[in-house]
Amino acid sequence: MNFQQLRSVREAVRRGFNLTEVAAMLHTSQPGVSRQIRELEEELGVEIFVRAGKRLTGLTPPGEALIPVVERLLLEAQNLRRVGEDFKASEQGRLSIAATHSQARYALPQVVRDFRALFPQVSLHLHQGSPKQVAEMLLSGEADIGVATEALASYEGLLTLPCYRWSHSIVVPPEHPLLAHPEPITLEQLAAYPIITYELGYTGRAHIDQAFAGVGLAPDIVLSAMDADVIKTYVELGMGVGIVASLAVDAERDRHLRLIDARHLFEVNLTRLGLRRGAWLRGYAYSFIETFVPTLTRATVEEAMHSFSAVAP
Repeated sequence: MNFQQLRSVREAVRRGFNLTEVAAMLHTSQPGVSRQIRELEEELGVEIFVRAGKRLTGLTPPGEALIPVVERLLLEAQNLRRVGEDFKASEQGRLSIAATHSQARYALPQVVRDFRALFPQVSLHLHQGSPKQVAEMLLSGEADIGVATEALASYEGLLTLPCYRWSHSIVVPPEHPLLAHPEPITLEQLAAYPIITYELGYTGRAHIDQAFAGVGLAPDIVLSAMDADVIKTYVELGMGVGIVASLAVDAERDRHLRLIDARHLFEVNLTRLGLRRGAWLRGYAYSFIETFVPTLTRATVEEAMHSFSAVAP
């Protein structure tokens, strides 16, 4: 048994059993991948994959049981390398952060700047995606740390820690009729206008939908986007009323818009930091976390990870 065999099995599952894609990912040939898988099956004495001719079409019951073990073995192999690297060069290396657009654009810039000042020899990689994509990047090992509002807490393989709470704001062009209403405005008043806001699954959109549904309203959402800057652009064009995260509004940058407080209309949102269960973090990764959330010290994060690992299946 060797790690190349384990990687071939893992990637076959991740790539939807497409051995051509697996071979490209592992920088080898398709026959080489097939041979690695077959040799592991022969050594274990079970078939891991269901086959239709030469094609893999799914996992057998033994395969279903083996995949979590394969994932753990490869994760621990990665951890071994990181432990060695941590002692060999404690202030050099690579750190990969996955975040939604709102977090990457508005919450992380100062954190990244301060971290780079502390660790100039660490190569920092910032990936953007939906909350679901952030979770998947963490689970696959592509990202070390994830930052998102929704979805992270629903993945059993992830430890999530609270970062900060935030609310939504309404943005409108100058002289919009909503500005004439005495605050606080109501959902009924807001629903009288076309609305531009986040796509489903992004930046507290679920709380927006729940609020309207709770009073029996079906707002006219004429445009949805994952990017607050896109939402504000179309609000400036007069296409509708925008609902965005409060942290995504800057008085100087958005001087062509007017802001209306909406914290009384929608449930407060919680930004979470996600880590993969069992993953080894380099020392500077803990420093990044504490730079982002000062209360999340290394001792606090390690205690949470230990407790999580103790109760996780």
